[in-house]
Amino acid sequence: MATPVVLIAGDGIGLEVTAAMQAVVQAAGANLTWVEAMAGLGAAERYGDPLPSATLDLIRRYRVALKGPCTTPVGKGFRSINVRLRKELDLYASVRPVSTLPGVAVPYDNVDLVVVRENTEGLYSGQEHVVVPGVVESLRIITRTAAERIVRYAFELAQHGGRRRVTFCHKADVMPLSDGLFLTTARAVADDFPFLEFQEIHVDRLCLQMALDPRDFDVLVMENLFGDVVSDLCAGLVGGLGLVPGANLGQRYAVFEAVHGSAPDIAGKGLANPIALIRSAAMMLEHIGQRRPAQRIEESVRRTLSARRGLTHDLGGDGTTATLTEQLIANL
Repeated sequence: MATPVVLIAGDGIGLEVTAAMQAVVQAAGANLTWVEAMAGLGAAERYGDPLPSATLDLIRRYRVALKGPCTTPVGKGFRSINVRLRKELDLYASVRPVSTLPGVAVPYDNVDLVVVRENTEGLYSGQEHVVVPGVVESLRIITRTAAERIVRYAFELAQHGGRRRVTFCHKADVMPLSDGLFLTTARAVADDFPFLEFQEIHVDRLCLQMALDPRDFDVLVMENLFGDVVSDLCAGLVGGLGLVPGANLGQRYAVFEAVHGSAPDIAGKGLANPIALIRSAAMMLEHIGQRRPAQRIEESVRRTLSARRGLTHDLGGDGTTATLTEQLIANL
């Protein structure tokens, strides 16, 4: 029986990369039924809300969603679509696998790490207010419950993925109460996994080490803002956001997404690179137990990048979304 998956195409280049993803996923032999839902500018115009309640209800019903890039209207009082999705569905773990790919010119080879980011607290909690005119206070929320579950998730990911080390990123010397709580909680969780190496590192030191040589890192876990910055930094080390998949996971729901923007400057021109969304779809297929189509997609991405045919401009080619999609299907 086909597995239903909520599909949010988004806006900008979202429609183009989503169509490409669907073609590749079908050719790979995945057994899915797409349940279409809206988010982004189109949803705001149609429903008065860039993330309609009907979309959230569909995700709650079917449990799994795949999301293209969505634009949150600026200056109209709407909160980020991504932040709302994570809060409404308690998608507490952002998971970003980062690895070097063949045929992509980057300074390092053999990078293979995973960034695990706490998704629901920190400065992105949205707890801010005006103290007096000209002074705004934002609250950075850290709870032991959220800290423990994200660190435990990172250790379990390392354990089941055959990885060797979990690195906790913090700034407890500057924020001894909030990051201090996170750090002591991380140490307590690490004690439950004595067969895995546990490393502590300041966020500024981590960024320095990443720039010098990221290959020594394996699984990274950190709070929300640090994770937002570090995950994009890591993507840049392997070729950019157009290549890296992403997932937001909770106890009941999972939303997989392309982590890049909607790129309105090239929307409708057939120039968008769909690989990030296609690899996110592969992560989703792995999540729902359709492992062979997921493996075929990942293998095809590597073959296609190695062959250097039909690639889009951001990958150094002169091709289009259509030519890259054709090559991905041919290389399955």
